[in-house]
Amino acid sequence: MWAYNLNPVLFSIWSLEIRWYGIIYAFGFLLALFFLLKNRREIGLNKDESYDLLFYLMLGDIIGARLFHVLFWEPSFYFSNPLQILYLWNGGLAFHGGLVGVILAAWVYCRKKKISFLKVADLLSIPALIGLGLGRIANFINGELVGTVTTVSWCVDFRDGLCRHPYVLYSAVKRFALAGVLYGLQKYRIFKEGFIFWLMIFGLGIGRFVLDFMREDVLYLGLSVGQWMSLLMLVLALAVLFHGYKDDLRKIFK
Repeated sequence: MWAYNLNPVLFSIWSLEIRWYGIIYAFGFLLALFFLLKNRREIGLNKDESYDLLFYLMLGDIIGARLFHVLFWEPSFYFSNPLQILYLWNGGLAFHGGLVGVILAAWVYCRKKKISFLKVADLLSIPALIGLGLGRIANFINGELVGTVTTVSWCVDFRDGLCRHPYVLYSAVKRFALAGVLYGLQKYRIFKEGFIFWLMIFGLGIGRFVLDFMREDVLYLGLSVGQWMSLLMLVLALAVLFHGYKDDLRKIFK
């Protein structure tokens, strides 16, 4: 067992706190920008347009993540305290909402510039997974999203006297591993546009669905809100993959 004793604040400047979560969040977007700038000619963007796309992605992520958290995780609190919706520094960003927001923002921008959304989605899948994995490490540093009570030797006491699964670390490993698998596929095989993206959606969905059985959460009909949303993700991804990417699926096993 390990007793949680991490400080989520990296350093303070007078009353301004610089937190690990914010640093990691910013790094995730910088990583996406690096991929965009490196491959901008391949997807049909110039340097300035790459920065513009990143701005769209940031807005989509923050707005989508916040709205989903408000609407699906704590609606009664936020409807009673509507101004709290604007207090992002107090936490409350939902993974599924951020994912939907980023996808919609990218789709709108790609449509505006008349470039392939699926090509952009494939390109950003790897940095997105790395950023999401780092985000889970930031969650651990914050001591949030704790797991269920367990007796495994690597359990963590998050200052509540109970030993719990380090759920967010499991989630981080899953996302890094998925990034590695998709990177390997992308490097050694040529696939139809969108295949890597839809594999990412499937992998995120099934991974979140399974791992959330080890997360402390409110259940609805035996599953958490996150699991119901993840179930929708993996079903949608499977439908798209089997409908439009049968040949690409076969390539994986050749």
